[in-house]
Amino acid sequence: MTTSITSVFEIEWARWHHAREDQLRDPVGILSLTGLHWLTDRPERLPDVPGTWWVTDDKVFITAQPADRLEYDGRGIAGVQIVRPAEGAPGVSVLHEDRVLEVIRRTGRYAVRVHDPAAPDLLGFDGIPTYAPNPRWVVSGRFTPFDEQQTVTTGAVVDGLEHYHIASGTIEFTVGEVTERAVAFGTPDNLRLLFTDATSGVTTYPVARSLAVGAPEVDGTVSLDFNRAANLPCAFTDFATCPVAPAQNRLRVAIEAGEQDPTQGRAA
Repeated sequence: MTTSITSVFEIEWARWHHAREDQLRDPVGILSLTGLHWLTDRPERLPDVPGTWWVTDDKVFITAQPADRLEYDGRGIAGVQIVRPAEGAPGVSVLHEDRVLEVIRRTGRYAVRVHDPAAPDLLGFDGIPTYAPNPRWVVSGRFTPFDEQQTVTTGAVVDGLEHYHIASGTIEFTVGEVTERAVAFGTPDNLRLLFTDATSGVTTYPVARSLAVGAPEVDGTVSLDFNRAANLPCAFTDFATCPVAPAQNRLRVAIEAGEQDPTQGRAA
């Protein structure tokens, strides 16, 4: 018995979709976030976070006593601990019992994000809403590289923050009778799109969705499987610092494929 092309397509999409949901079930992942606390140069105690925290000379200082049960790099913090998170990267982890206190740097500002395996968003997660997968949304496009990689700056869901993206070229593709041209982020062997479209704010998350594209063929051909258009972390939590889509990638067409807006079912 031969499996049909449509069935293979649906099976592969289902594997991708289940992997996405499994990723969100990480006990200290995005859905475990319960707080985002911005630090200043004044020593402060943060809500429901042990120790005292502040920033001086691009270093985060933490003071704690053994009774605070804070741990960094395998050792309990007793006295002063200094950590140096990198700009835009995953944060430095400070442990507090079952929780992870993630120290991050965004646009030169520092914050502590609290990951709690008992977070309500994580315990109540019941899946990502999506459009039904459809092969018609696997679209062929053409990648045109820039002469040199460029840096594209976008805003963020948090006022005052910016994100800096490496852009390698543009991807042109046609949906129906409309031809779109979007900036492709990443390196030429690992391209991705950050975009909005006519469904954004209606059935899909308004800020942006992301689509992994991968490497183009020798002639520049790429395959855009919009069935795998994915929400950013900010679609699932109020404690993320996601970028917004650049103006060049605000598509005119309605991409009725991929992940839908999970905030429609989330309490305000």
